[in-house]
Amino acid sequence: MKYTDLIFDLYGTLVDIHTEENEFVWEHTAIYFGFYGAHYTGRELHDAFRTAMAQREAAAGQNYECFPDIPFELVMAELFRHKGVEDNADALGVNAAQLFRILSIEYLKLYPGVLDALASLREQGFRLWLLSNAQRVFTAYELRHLRLGEQLDGIYISSDYRCRKPDLRFYRALLEERKLDPAQCLMIGNDRHTDIAGAKAAGMATLYMHTALTPPDQSPADPALHPHNAPEGCRDYEYEGDDWTELAELITELAQ
Repeated sequence: MKYTDLIFDLYGTLVDIHTEENEFVWEHTAIYFGFYGAHYTGRELHDAFRTAMAQREAAAGQNYECFPDIPFELVMAELFRHKGVEDNADALGVNAAQLFRILSIEYLKLYPGVLDALASLREQGFRLWLLSNAQRVFTAYELRHLRLGEQLDGIYISSDYRCRKPDLRFYRALLEERKLDPAQCLMIGNDRHTDIAGAKAAGMATLYMHTALTPPDQSPADPALHPHNAPEGCRDYEYEGDDWTELAELITELAQ
């Protein structure tokens, strides 16, 4: 096969999600902090979180080629400690992070046909990998809830590696740990600036999906780069929509 390894983004590619990190979410998360003696208003907690996260990102040295990803729960634990709560601060940080996420989710679901598509692709001999800009404290549990993890050969979450797409370090973590040939990898994602740009820099072929969760400043898929229309030798394809029944068939054709 031309491509042996399929690498998927998660949110906006396999999963449809909408979150609102609004005043209600911060106020109710602050109540949880108060249960353990760490007293904040919702606004105070939000401001303290942003300050602590910005300090950690600055220390990590974010620049045009370095894209750090700081674990959410570590910042939450730090905010407990700021209020003098030392006992079990790490565990409380995890619980607060998960409560925050659950409160913020308005819906979380797979795009139609995803599970059948992944099962079909695995049956055909493809290896399937997830490479997601995400927080393990959220995403590992959401994958379990959606029964998606069992369909994948490996799961790579950016917070585990302290860097995120398009940072080449994140792509290389997958390529080097799994000994993959980037020339035989097809990256599938819905963001030109992260999923696709990083994969191209890593030497992978790409399939850009323009979905409802693609950032609004990014252009729709180019019909001339649809897998049925793309010129011979093309390694960068584009697809409009989230029809995974059709996408599975197109990916199979591309790999021939």
